[in-house]
Amino acid sequence: MVIPVHDVNPVRRTPVVTYALIAVNVLVFLFMPGLSGSVAGDSGLAQTCHLHAFLEHYAAVPRELIHHQLPQLVATGEVRAGGCALGPPDYDKNPVLSVFTAMFLHGGWLHLLGNMLFLLIFGNNIEDRMGHVRFALFYAACGYAASYGFALLNADSTDPLIGASGAIAGVLGAYLVLYPKARVWVLVPFLVFLPLRLPAWLVLGFWFGLQAVYSSGEGVSGGGTVAYAAHVVGFLAGMLLAWPLKPGTPPPPEPRGLLFGRRARPRHSW
Repeated sequence: MVIPVHDVNPVRRTPVVTYALIAVNVLVFLFMPGLSGSVAGDSGLAQTCHLHAFLEHYAAVPRELIHHQLPQLVATGEVRAGGCALGPPDYDKNPVLSVFTAMFLHGGWLHLLGNMLFLLIFGNNIEDRMGHVRFALFYAACGYAASYGFALLNADSTDPLIGASGAIAGVLGAYLVLYPKARVWVLVPFLVFLPLRLPAWLVLGFWFGLQAVYSSGEGVSGGGTVAYAAHVVGFLAGMLLAWPLKPGTPPPPEPRGLLFGRRARPRHSW
């Protein structure tokens, strides 16, 4: 994989929605029960049981999304007889709403930071092009498309589906449509991390190709624990939703040396 660092693609306005999404994702992660280093401070088996109960309530589950079959017994968050206690849920879960809440949940620091890095680098330009409100709706729509697309392919799965990856994949798909020639600085692992400036179509096309291969089970053991199919669906949804905006998208400006006797200072979106 290549690791994006920033893109050479200036923005005209502050991406307040992108920043707000990052802030909310980080805050939710810090206060998620049962995660190592969380504010709750749980540890051991109690930590695991609290996390299971939390995910039962707020994560999206494919079987619930497709068949609307909610479990009769769920983790209560309590420890009993060396394991996690089960009991009838004391809440009414809405499977449709769970897709939205699941978009702000992450399974670890690497999961969170990786998603937020991609959102920070590519989300600001899509928000700049769409506007704040339309970008927020677009982000949610891609997240829903990714979750339901994955659920359709895994209709009987009871594994919780969490993370902003599906929605962010939609952002990447939109970026590929609107700014394919924009330059992206990336780090390529080859003995050491080599910095390279590559066109967006190459970086994002390579990323999408890997997700498509991994979603088929190739290159990963048993498909791993990552919902690669959700990434593929989210990416395609982002491309489709962004396509009507393509004719009015100006090409990204290239940095220049001297402009009217003064050195131009290109702004980079980070």
